[in-house]
Amino acid sequence: MLLRDTLLDVLKDQRPPAPPKPEVAREVAASIPNASSQAIALKGVRRCGKSILQAQLIRRAGAAFYCNLEDTRLFGLSPEDFPTMLSAIDELAPRGLPVFLDEVQEVAQWERLVRSLLDHGRPVCVTGSNASLLDRELGAKLTGRHLSFEVFPFSYKEYLTYTGGNAGEASLLSYLDEGGFPGFLRERNPQILQELLRDIVQRDIALRHGLRETRHVMHLVLFLLANTGQPFSIHSLTRSLAIPAVAQTARYLEYLQDAYLLFALPKFSSSFKQRVVAPNKYYANDNGFRRVNSPQAAPDRGHRLENLVFLALRRRAASLCYAAENGLWECDFVTDTMAIQVCATLTPYNRRREFEGVVRACRLPGKRRALILTLNQRDRLKEQETTVEVRPVWEWLLDE
Repeated sequence: MLLRDTLLDVLKDQRPPAPPKPEVAREVAASIPNASSQAIALKGVRRCGKSILQAQLIRRAGAAFYCNLEDTRLFGLSPEDFPTMLSAIDELAPRGLPVFLDEVQEVAQWERLVRSLLDHGRPVCVTGSNASLLDRELGAKLTGRHLSFEVFPFSYKEYLTYTGGNAGEASLLSYLDEGGFPGFLRERNPQILQELLRDIVQRDIALRHGLRETRHVMHLVLFLLANTGQPFSIHSLTRSLAIPAVAQTARYLEYLQDAYLLFALPKFSSSFKQRVVAPNKYYANDNGFRRVNSPQAAPDRGHRLENLVFLALRRRAASLCYAAENGLWECDFVTDTMAIQVCATLTPYNRRREFEGVVRACRLPGKRRALILTLNQRDRLKEQETTVEVRPVWEWLLDE
């Protein structure tokens, strides 16, 4: 247990991080209520800007209590310390003042502390870097009393604000190379993203799940980063990477997704069983992160564009999948309202394949618009009685 005086000294000393210049107003902030009786949970990969967003929310609130639970001086904080912690918060912050807790997954049973704060009438906002951990613990102790928001590295709009660039093909190509991790954009040092991958695998996966070695996990994440947008079954990944068991591969995939390193995209099907057994596609959390950790021999702009569009849709679409049929046709993304195909440039050689996929996807159950996103082409064409719009990706991102 921590001594009360020690805890008070640490809490008095803590301050939210100062937003770096130029400061970027995060798009997700517009969806987060100013005041709520629900606990606000900000979830996302490490170093994507959750703490800075939290600092911006503190400034918006006017006054608040802040605690970074990753502070090494709080190492060993346990549920036995929660009564002392609550008492210290009451001493340092007037009753009713919001409480902001950063990186809550560092403390066991943190959800009990949040529940107590809510019961005492305090608004609470927490950040965390593990999706299922937060969901499981929020659901266990705070059922119906929390709102979750995902935080990603900078979007294209936010990237333009940070870099001062102008919207267009040139800035989009830069964004495809650099991605949106704020720390990397400040220093342009690839080692930052390489160390981030190792830190996440070690801290958020190996330590948390008691893995004695990370060789298979690292091989799996590097392989999927290098092959974004390709369908893989768990069995094929197990064979290709010589992982001892299929169940082991399934666990590792779950860990990678929980840490927000990768996202899985299921195949469209009206049958639940077929959705479960069909191979998923996997996408990276950020194009800069992908490029630095899985160098490609060729620029592979098509795959980077596809990964970028996936991330934009992941932020916005409640339902998202890909569609395909027996090697005859494939559509990159299907939402409730859109069928979207992505390619760097439409040419006479790929036109039939791209149009066939998006038109076939529009015939699936539901009503959808057909859209093809490219680097710089714009058109509107009729294909098999379906109107297909062709737009530059950068323009579509700004409209979204």
